Amino acid sequence: MLRDLLVEHIRDPGASWACGRFGAIAEFHRDPDEPVEIATEPSIVASTTRGAIRLDAMPGLRLVAYETVSSCIESWGQGVALCLPRERAAMSGRSVVTELGPDRNAVRPQDRDAILFDLGLGGEQADTCVRSADPEAIAVLRMAGGRPLLDNTTLLHRLPALSPHRVFCCRVGRIEVYQRIPTPDGQSPVGPHTHVLPRLLAHGRLNAATVPVPDGWLAAMSLFPAHPLLRADGTATSFDAARYHAFQSLMDRFGDPALVAGKRAAFAAFPEPLADRDGRRHALGFRIGERQRHWLEKSTAAKS
Repeated sequence: MLRDLLVEHIRDPGASWACGRFGAIAEFHRDPDEPVEIATEPSIVASTTRGAIRLDAMPGLRLVAYETVSSCIESWGQGVALCLPRERAAMSGRSVVTELGPDRNAVRPQDRDAILFDLGLGGEQADTCVRSADPEAIAVLRMAGGRPLLDNTTLLHRLPALSPHRVFCCRVGRIEVYQRIPTPDGQSPVGPHTHVLPRLLAHGRLNAATVPVPDGWLAAMSLFPAHPLLRADGTATSFDAARYHAFQSLMDRFGDPALVAGKRAAFAAFPEPLADRDGRRHALGFRIGERQRHWLEKSTAAKS
């Protein structure tokens, strides 16, 4: 069942999650030994001192598993888009900073009296918000109300020092980030964090071009199951065959059949011809399959 799959991955510290749009993303990660509170009823929740995620397995939720070609010639990307029909996934699409009142839907009870502000970054599938109980932060955000965030240099300059909680909401749930916002010349912290990148927002895309969201659907949230070559923090590890096969079962259930066929052709070292309509996806699968075959053969040789 879909709910069981989500629960399985919320319990897995190797999995990570994202909510937002192209150029404005909240990410939830946790360390294997990090204290975490997990609940599975009525919503699926994981909460640490650095951030939290809540998922609601809505009827009609569609999973789209995919793999991509990585810039590293020996690796590849993988993910699962949690999609809803556009009319059901659409959020507010606000374009100016807007006060929303107390955040009664906050994951933690102690945050439910703090004031939530939509930053007005638009996009259909997610609202990009911040939340604070600090009088100074609330006053600064209220002064910015009614104007686009990216036109307000005063607010942009002060946000790192104020560091309100970031709260990215969609119809499937939300991700909350409690860690401080890095300075413009600083690095994103390990663990839950956000990216707001004006250069990417200017493209007006909802998702990266490599994410195959079906026409008429929106990717409300994304799941990134544990990668067979990477830890959750992006550092390299040895090939994990169990992780590899676990994701391949998702590809078989929720992936693009043409891409999966291309991978099988690569495993057989024979590029099967397909109709033009599927040829590009088949070729992509073949490239990914060649990279995966290298690790599968290496893993098999190590056991013999």
